[in-house]
Amino acid sequence: MIETSRLILRPWREDDAESLFKYAQDPDVGPIAGWLPHTSVENSLEIIRTVFSAPETYAAVLKETNEPIGSCGIMFSNSLHTEDMVNGEAEIGYWIGKPYWGQGLIPEAVKVLLSRCFNELNLDTVWCGYYDGNIKSKRVCEKSGFRYHHTNKDITSPFGDKRTEHFHIMTKEDFHALYID
Repeated sequence: MIETSRLILRPWREDDAESLFKYAQDPDVGPIAGWLPHTSVENSLEIIRTVFSAPETYAAVLKETNEPIGSCGIMFSNSLHTEDMVNGEAEIGYWIGKPYWGQGLIPEAVKVLLSRCFNELNLDTVWCGYYDGNIKSKRVCEKSGFRYHHTNKDITSPFGDKRTEHFHIMTKEDFHALYID
């Protein structure tokens, strides 16, 4: 479990399925990030049991309500967007329910995940990527201090369509200069 001022990041539990479905069924949330809206509580439960059971995958739980309102995590070199990653590197991914957009909650979560990456997992570099048009994710990258690295065009998304994906990085040195010094 990891805490921020407003969030608790903890592993997903099966009894989170209703809350997950509540936010993940919204067609404005998943497709821009490359995943289909959830179709039922049972579908969300299956995602918890499979996708969200991966190491370093966290429910973003709002302290005020004790409800999971999104997800974030650290993905290592065997995950989806990692063709340029090498050992000692990982990618941070995230999403949050639409009612919580624009409140700075995901940058708050990303900051503590970056600290975990560099100070506990001893990683050298952390990547963060988003599809063209996902302005909210672009803002998280900027607010969190990631630097633009490259753009890949004509990437086949999980939907089978062609997209442009932008990649940003942060090194351990960048992190310490931004958050420690």
